[in-house]
Amino acid sequence: MPNIDPRALKSMMDRMGIHSEELEARRVVIECEGMDIVIDNPSVTLIEAQGSKSFQVAGEAREVKKEVHAEISEEDVSMVMEKTGVGAEEAREALNASGGNIAEAILSLTGNARQV
Repeated sequence: MPNIDPRALKSMMDRMGIHSEELEARRVVIECEGMDIVIDNPSVTLIEAQGSKSFQVAGEAREVKKEVHAEISEEDVSMVMEKTGVGAEEAREALNASGGNIAEAILSLTGNARQV
């Protein structure tokens, strides 16, 4: 906001019930499906207004891909082995790659997987 004294702006915000404070954060992580957004050494401002809190985050962000670790049961491994004729290790690897999705694992092993 041009030509506004920072002290006057803070006073005006206080009168409106808006309070802000700088937080000393080392890292901010936003967890998304399949990846995380990581902001190291961020500038974080907490803004409180009308009973709710908002956070303003600035800094250099990087994306970190998540590894999917699905819980694979022996029943799932057996079903994939039965339907595809592969060994237990190959069935387990296909299930891990598909995030535990049995149908996707079977399709990938039989060569019928959809090309996306």
